[in-house]
Amino acid sequence: MKITVLNGSPKGSTSVTLQYVHYIQKLFPQHELKIRNISPRIKKIENNAGVFREIINEIDTSDGVLWATPVYYLLVPANYKRFIELIFERNAVNVFQNKYAASLTTSIHFFDHTAHNYLNAICDDLNMKYVSSFSADMYDLRKPKEQAKLRLFAENFFATIENNIPVTKTHLKMHRQNFDYVPGNGGSKINAGNKNVLIVSDAENHQTNLLRMIERFKGAFAGEIETVNLRELNIKGSCQGCIRCGYDNRCVYEGKDDFIDFYNEKIKTADILVWAGCIKDRYLSAKWKTFFDRSFYNGHTPTLIGKQVGFIISGPLSQIPNLRQILDGYVELQQANPAGFVTDESGDSKEINLLLENLSHRLVWSAQTGYIRPATFLGVGGTKLFRDDIWG
Repeated sequence: MKITVLNGSPKGSTSVTLQYVHYIQKLFPQHELKIRNISPRIKKIENNAGVFREIINEIDTSDGVLWATPVYYLLVPANYKRFIELIFERNAVNVFQNKYAASLTTSIHFFDHTAHNYLNAICDDLNMKYVSSFSADMYDLRKPKEQAKLRLFAENFFATIENNIPVTKTHLKMHRQNFDYVPGNGGSKINAGNKNVLIVSDAENHQTNLLRMIERFKGAFAGEIETVNLRELNIKGSCQGCIRCGYDNRCVYEGKDDFIDFYNEKIKTADILVWAGCIKDRYLSAKWKTFFDRSFYNGHTPTLIGKQVGFIISGPLSQIPNLRQILDGYVELQQANPAGFVTDESGDSKEINLLLENLSHRLVWSAQTGYIRPATFLGVGGTKLFRDDIWG
């Protein structure tokens, strides 16, 4: 049989993830594993309809799809995320329907479960038959015991396809509100004092609910609030996975675009951060994912210690607990305070107005009192995992 392997690593054919795929191919030479490098070619895929169509045609003639990717910042790499967005934007969903699928990741097991949850949900949204996941440590391929597990994973995947075995869907279809948010007049404005408030968004002109919520939130403050749109920054690309930054926190993009100066001068100096975005598939946009991935030049060092972080989101966040866990976990790992979320999913403008106003007050109060919510397993467990991996 023929399996299309969608490789999510920006490093392409030299990626660790792909070595696991090559191992499977050696074990099962009777099956063809057709590898397509996605992340390093995303600009061509996005800008050349023929290149995108070539990949889709490959999938159309396949018996199954293997999503193979490293875990980047609690999910898949930004470029891989962008490819998934293109599937929906370019109406290629029908090609994936009823195809069997599985996911394979490499990582240090840091939030690998949220990456697999995301890929599983995407497969369910594409009406694929998701069989199983395999989460490998980056060095597992050296261990006979782990090699045996990988063989059984692949064997089960192939057998499921060959025997047309039914699978269970894990995620329900999302329902989005057809609702236009109408901002109302605010009450008394809050004074942030000497606290520096920064809103970061990726809002596009057609995302009126998000734009209106941002403006309503800004209107709750007595002074001017700075807003930065990620789409207006010169960001040359996403993280390449080269680990050049591992030595001295200097990124290969340094001096080539706006991101590092923006992060150092704006993000690190803010007391209160509000991140605003729209739900796109089962996450925020690939642009937001680029923001998170590119921040990796800081390594595993928390850069938001003591800061207040709020979220303004347009879309069905309550239907995506995996995304909520990702955002909460990220803030906790940064040793910051997840001060709250406001969405437009209630479909009630008055309620949203009150929630936005309340969020502004909570952020300022928390900043002034220095309140940081105690970390849960997300922050504590993640920190200890990093500690053990780095120090042994």
